Amino acid sequence: MRPTTSRTAKRVRYGSAAIAVLALGTASACSSSTSTNSTAPSASTSASASASGSASATTGGTLSFPRNETLYTSGTAYGPPVNWNPLDTGAFATGTQGLIYEPLYLYDPIKGKYLPWLATGDEAAGWQGSKYVINVRSGVNWSDGQPMTAADVAYSINLARNNTADPYSANVATVASAVASGSTVTVTFKGTPGYTEFTDYLWKAPVLPQHIWSKIPASKIATDANTSPVGTGPMTLNTANTQEVAYQTKSDWWGTAALGYSFKFKYLVDMVNSSNSQELGQLTAGNVDWSNNYLPGINMLTQAQGGNGGYTLKFYGNAASHYMLSGNTVWLEPNTTKAPFNNVNFRKAMAAALNPSAIAQAVYGGIASPSTPTGLLPTLNGFIDQSVVSQNATTYDPNKAKSLLASSGYNGRTLTLEAPQGWSDWNSAQTVIAQELNAVGIKVQVTQPSFNQRTADITNGTYDLALDNNAGLDSSPWSYFQRVFQLPIQKEQSAQLNWERINSPADWNLVQQAAATAPSDTAKLNQIYSTLEKDFLQQQPEIPLWYNGIWFQGNTQYWSNFPSSTSSDNQNIPAMWNGYIGAMTTVPALAQLKPTPQTAS
Repeated sequence: MRPTTSRTAKRVRYGSAAIAVLALGTASACSSSTSTNSTAPSASTSASASASGSASATTGGTLSFPRNETLYTSGTAYGPPVNWNPLDTGAFATGTQGLIYEPLYLYDPIKGKYLPWLATGDEAAGWQGSKYVINVRSGVNWSDGQPMTAADVAYSINLARNNTADPYSANVATVASAVASGSTVTVTFKGTPGYTEFTDYLWKAPVLPQHIWSKIPASKIATDANTSPVGTGPMTLNTANTQEVAYQTKSDWWGTAALGYSFKFKYLVDMVNSSNSQELGQLTAGNVDWSNNYLPGINMLTQAQGGNGGYTLKFYGNAASHYMLSGNTVWLEPNTTKAPFNNVNFRKAMAAALNPSAIAQAVYGGIASPSTPTGLLPTLNGFIDQSVVSQNATTYDPNKAKSLLASSGYNGRTLTLEAPQGWSDWNSAQTVIAQELNAVGIKVQVTQPSFNQRTADITNGTYDLALDNNAGLDSSPWSYFQRVFQLPIQKEQSAQLNWERINSPADWNLVQQAAATAPSDTAKLNQIYSTLEKDFLQQQPEIPLWYNGIWFQGNTQYWSNFPSSTSSDNQNIPAMWNGYIGAMTTVPALAQLKPTPQTAS
């Protein structure tokens, strides 16, 4: 990472609040992976690479770029960037999807609408009976100069359809064929379309260059490192080392002429995460412009001098909106295959014993929101049947918890609660949760295994209680309830689906019905989701606690006009995280950034 002084001779001054915060960030904390320490590259003045094609990744020394032309980001990568394969979804470098490869549509969860991207026209209008017609955008070129065509789109869909190694194969499981003709692709289905999953494909899956991808062996389509990526996106790979990956803006990106988007920076450098104390220091010193790290103590800076004054920091929201946009739901996840968790009264007793507002406040100090009883994110509030919630939700009530506990058959044995070691926010939450459960008579012991061991415990079903957050932003509640009720239950639940192992065939049937219901049939979908919400609240397979924030902090020393909940035209998603940047509205957010005028020092 870069040194704690800025790239100019000017130094950022810290007030006493900032110094106190810097002292707090001593443990590695995150909600997706563990941290890797890294060293700081030197500040320097220049670098060059062709913007017309795509460089191969290298493993040279530290990277140097003109500071006023470079956007520095952090908060996504926890290991060296060595992979630019958009189908290797768990390993590709930050920016692979979004900066290099692009989908047909973007989804805007704030406005609840789809934005035409490599496709044109309204997303819903593509449904023509039991077929889906994609109008492929003209005037788009791959970074090697070849045109992107309907044949590339059809190839990408058929690759997923015919090769289960493709991570999007489940999204096109009901597809019979995808045929290109001129500038359109007609997708036909085997019987009833899988509407929800195919719609997800449209905004989550990358369009691939057939002239390159067809040369990769079928067995390696999702494992090839693809170190010389060729995409349609706004940037190309410049270079990379073990600590950073650098991209360079394309002057001829199609999005500028077609949509009016252009990047005002020439380079984007994404850095491998270091410890929290280093990350916070880099941010406040102006060496990181866009941070997606969870930074312990950042809540103190949100409050210092009215929020941002004197620290050149910006956040997505304000105090009223908890500063951070809600990005995924954190559950207390019981192993329902063993006692006492197989007793619904015990699960409800835990729900009544826990106070989501107190937990969120104690752990995050006002920058994260407590969950509502269904656990559905605020962007899906329109799908929530409030009458179902009012009649069925188990909310914080210690006396009720004790009553439910008395009828649960709980024998007083000590239960374990797992969260990965080093996830400091979750580790703090464990303590609060254990205290609240112990207060009503549920004995809980906190354990903090390694991330890999914790994941193995949940996958294999060898745990009691765990914190989990694999239900994130989406266009409908479908994926949320799929994660809760997916059947059949395997010996190893490796797909992050139904980790709590609830066995409810009726609800799984409802999830499948929702997937096979046309998006235009809102009455039927609302009825299905209302029933799923009721069953969720009555069975309590998971206990929603808080909404993990899309942790975002922007430093305006070099770049300004960051996404904001109060902006009239830039309420975009402020996340470089994989699954966000290439599917939601991060690229439009990046295009809104403007250079901050510099004063002579």
